[in-house]
Amino acid sequence: MGRREEARAEAAFMRGDVGIDGAATEEKEDAAEAERGKAREALLRGRTYLGREFLTWLLWNSEAGEPVTEYEKVGVTVLLVGRIVLKGVSGEVTELSAKGAQAPYSEQVKRALDKGLLVHQARLLLTHGERAFEVSLDAEFLDIRAAKLPALMSEDDDSQLAERLALTEQLSALVNALVEAFLAVRAGKAWTKQVVPSMKAWMRGEEERQKLTPIQRAANARKR
Repeated sequence: MGRREEARAEAAFMRGDVGIDGAATEEKEDAAEAERGKAREALLRGRTYLGREFLTWLLWNSEAGEPVTEYEKVGVTVLLVGRIVLKGVSGEVTELSAKGAQAPYSEQVKRALDKGLLVHQARLLLTHGERAFEVSLDAEFLDIRAAKLPALMSEDDDSQLAERLALTEQLSALVNALVEAFLAVRAGKAWTKQVVPSMKAWMRGEEERQKLTPIQRAANARKR
C-alpha cells in the first residue's frame, strides 16, 4: 500500500468510517431501497389532503356525542380536545391554530373551515367501553404523535409492560377503525351529494341534523 492509500485509510479510521479491521463500520443503504423509501414518503405526503378530510369529518361527526364507529361490537366515541391546527392551500390565511377546551367546536373554527381550511392536527379523546385514550394525530401521515393510555391495573413490572403493549395495540386498532369508517363514507356516492353539503351547512350553522347516529349514517352511505 502506497503512502497516499495509507493516509486515506488512516483518515477513514479517524473519522470512524472503518474499524481496526479495515471494514466499514456502517452498512451503506442500498440505492434502490433508498429510492423506494423516498417514493413511499412522497406517496404518503400526497395523501395529506385525505388525512385532513378525515380529521375534519371526524370533528363534524363527533359533535353529536354519539359513537362514530364500532370496534369489537362496542361503540367508539370521539371528542376533539385542546389545541387544533387548521391548514389550507390558498386564501388569505393558510394556517390557523386554536387552543381551549371547546376550541375545536367553536364558531371561529367552523368559520375558518367554511373558508377552505381543513383540520391538520388534533388531539382526540377516544372512549371505548370503560376505557378512554387520548391521542394526537397529524394529517400528513396519520401517525400517532403522542398518546395517553388508560390507567394500568397491573402492579408488577412485567404485567404492566404486557398491559401497556395491549393498550397500545387497542389504541392503534381504534384509530384504524375510525379511518376505515371514514373511507367507507368517502368512497360512497353519498359523500358528494349528502355528506359534504351537510358538513358545509354545519360550518355555517345552518345544518338541521338527521336524527340518525353517525353509525347509521355511515351504514346508509355504504348501501348507496
